[in-house]
Amino acid sequence: MRRTALATLCLVAVAGTALTGCQSGEDGKDKASGSPRQSEEARKTEANEPFAGLTGGEITERAVAATTGASSLRFKGEIPDEESGGTLRIDLALDKKGDCAGTLGMGDRGRTELIKAGDTLYLKYDEAFLRAQSEGEPQADVDAVVEMMAGKWTKMSATGADAEDIAAFCDLDEVLGEARDGSSDATRGKATTVDGTPALTLTEKDGKDRYTFYVATDGEPYLLKLVSTSATDPGSVTFTGFGKPVPARKPAGEIIDLDALG
Repeated sequence: MRRTALATLCLVAVAGTALTGCQSGEDGKDKASGSPRQSEEARKTEANEPFAGLTGGEITERAVAATTGASSLRFKGEIPDEESGGTLRIDLALDKKGDCAGTLGMGDRGRTELIKAGDTLYLKYDEAFLRAQSEGEPQADVDAVVEMMAGKWTKMSATGADAEDIAAFCDLDEVLGEARDGSSDATRGKATTVDGTPALTLTEKDGKDRYTFYVATDGEPYLLKLVSTSATDPGSVTFTGFGKPVPARKPAGEIIDLDALG
């Protein structure tokens, strides 16, 4: 499970990189929004535009402040995983109390359901995940693990060494902490929508790497989506559920205590 958790953290690092500003040189600077000779009609049009008068960098700063200030959010994304050659898929809601609930998956290498409620971490693995994580082990041992754990909820202390990576990942302040630092030379783009929500497109460049992100233009300027075409960290992630309760509750039914099993 540790390998999957670390790969997931890489996805969040992509978001942090774009939000904290890739030094983009001339390509990343906004052009002046107008001149003394600008027509009255043009000024009226600009006044009706989202974030009128703000540069891309200023809009990004507002998006960072709103997104990192949310008490909770949900994000979904996909990113290639170099180690396995597969695609990491994540769908997770988390909050600043450290609770979270969602799923982690790696293509045909399986899927894990995850809940962290208070100081307890609950995980439910499917058979494909357990077999992928047990490669190289004796077949009889792998079969025994699958028989015991596949499709069943397990639990462990969220403060234990085995849960450390995932427990930290469930903390919203920990996940978005890097986004608070730095500046941005983002370039404003066109108005669009993300899943029906009006948004403004912004782009940043760092050499051959390109980051496109979308900021809500109605209500709080939350970050709605980030797409990275970086050669080293390609991927995309969407953000929703700002301020909504995280469904982090103890699962019903029998739960296998991994700490008790040692």
